[in-house]
Amino acid sequence: MTSKILDGKGLALIAEEEIKHKVSELKDLGVTPTLATVLVGADPASATYVKMKQNACARLGMQSIAIELSKETTTEELLAKINELNNDKNIHGILLQHPVPSQVNERVCFDAINVEKDVDGVTCLGFGQMTMGEPAFGSCTPAGIMRMLEHYQIDISGKSAVVVGRSPILGKPMAMMLLNKNATVTICHSRTENLQSHIGNADIVVGAVGVPQLIKKDWIKKGAVVIDAGYHPAEKCGDIELTGIEEIASAFTPVPGGVGPMTINTLILNTLLAAQKTT
Repeated sequence: MTSKILDGKGLALIAEEEIKHKVSELKDLGVTPTLATVLVGADPASATYVKMKQNACARLGMQSIAIELSKETTTEELLAKINELNNDKNIHGILLQHPVPSQVNERVCFDAINVEKDVDGVTCLGFGQMTMGEPAFGSCTPAGIMRMLEHYQIDISGKSAVVVGRSPILGKPMAMMLLNKNATVTICHSRTENLQSHIGNADIVVGAVGVPQLIKKDWIKKGAVVIDAGYHPAEKCGDIELTGIEEIASAFTPVPGGVGPMTINTLILNTLLAAQKTT
């Protein structure tokens, strides 16, 4: 069996060319797609992620506005800034970088983002609309995964899918997106009993649990599609044991170079789409 590599990095590069062309068309109409990034505190990893997103905007001719707030920022102060961005017609997308300092109510601040500018797919309203099959910006990582599955013509309908992880920005929306494409979905998590048996029955396995190589390759059945949405820089691995996975899986995402590039690309695409809606 020849295993197909789901090359997210390559797909993101292809998508960038199309995005760049559409950005140019919008600029000809006097509209520059603009993403506001909000970073609260000085967490080095968060600052790096924000910079990567800003660089992607610049590369494609889009504008990014960096808002950096002190680690002492209160919920009320952050809400005031989000409200200001909501009311700025020149801002098309708002990204509040996770995590925020502990004194800030992150969920309240996420939900304060206007759903039309929720290009990161973090609001409860956006999640609900997506789940019900209504137009919405889905959370970027699972939405990027769905774009990758579509591009590589991975059959989802009728398949058994197991999502390992239930976070509000990855596991839960991933499960709903697969369900909306007619997969039969099981969500597993830290309290799941017999995790190995659930994974062993899956046609599609999504690792979204945040634990290095928690999912062993021996658990995965022959011919399954394997999506690793985790990345652990210190261990240089994801959530799934991928060494030798090409001998088992019919298709898989490498780590790095699989899911990660599609996450940022989807954020940029969503910002473009939000800008297009204003014309």
